[in-house]
Amino acid sequence: MGAALAYYTMFSLAPLLMIVVSVAGLVFGEDAARGEIQAQLQELMGAQGAGAVQGLLASVREPAEGMTATAVGLVLLFVGATTVFAELQDALDRIWRVPGRLRKSGWFTLVRSRLLAFGMILAVGFLLIVSLVTSAMLAAVGRRLDPVFGGWQAGVEMGNAIGGFLLVTIMFGLIYKIMPHQRVRVSDVWLGAVLAALLFTGGKYVIGAYIGRSGVALGFGAAGSLVVVLLWVYFSAQILLVGAEFTSVYARTFGSRKAMSSDRLQYGVLTCAAQAARLRTSLPSQLEQLELDAYGESLSANDARGLVERYRMIFNWDVPEVDEALSDRLVLSAIREALSNVKKALPDTRPS
Repeated sequence: MGAALAYYTMFSLAPLLMIVVSVAGLVFGEDAARGEIQAQLQELMGAQGAGAVQGLLASVREPAEGMTATAVGLVLLFVGATTVFAELQDALDRIWRVPGRLRKSGWFTLVRSRLLAFGMILAVGFLLIVSLVTSAMLAAVGRRLDPVFGGWQAGVEMGNAIGGFLLVTIMFGLIYKIMPHQRVRVSDVWLGAVLAALLFTGGKYVIGAYIGRSGVALGFGAAGSLVVVLLWVYFSAQILLVGAEFTSVYARTFGSRKAMSSDRLQYGVLTCAAQAARLRTSLPSQLEQLELDAYGESLSANDARGLVERYRMIFNWDVPEVDEALSDRLVLSAIREALSNVKKALPDTRPS
């Protein structure tokens, strides 16, 4: 997934940065926003990688001739900038194990996903504005206090570093909270966001040292700058996915989804068994809705018991095909053990 994300990012990077610069430029002017982007890119990728991105950004900014060409260019700019977020959403859905049927398709969903991605781009632009404001304020404070106290430059730099870390954490947190087709609680997000921000902040020095000392880009000639950008993007994508995986595991192990895991497992067992026994041909709409809720919402113990009660008329506990089908299709001892536990815990649900 990281390689696919890096691939799409390469095509989306220039239009994405152009939109971010335009948003931040509304407040501080395009030159100031572009200078901040250049400084951040040079710190992250080095002069070679930052130069390559600036070249891509300059090529996107070339004006188109005519209204039609301008309109087409804006549409392509929008699609190009949001493509990487669509790929990111798919990767996060896989990490959260969102069922395929919950990833709705169609034009409406496509437009909605693109608008959500565009909203994330605007959020990045807002964070850039906050970064510019913070840097300007700290610089002003440093200039005023340095003649009086002296040695405040190190404090200003530390403040900039802390502020940058907080902004990166917020960015990761927004991605983990908003992008998946899954309801994710804020309490499950921030630890993974902090971990990803730590890895990103510390790892950029590692990847910078690797690129600078290994000479990995020298063998690619004129394309060496793009290789540097690709390596950095791939590294960043892997960190983002590691943080997302940590968030998902934390939610299921210690977070909000820990309490519902047993209920969801029991529900999944009943569903698999009913399907295997060919007893689930047409279910009432409320059962279909409960099935959707089981993936995205917490099912309390009472809900699980009521669900079994509703299955009572269509689920035959003594059908031998159930165990055979579970054995052949799933080969999961945990599922069979859970099925046995459900039978023992809820004997009153067996049909008479």
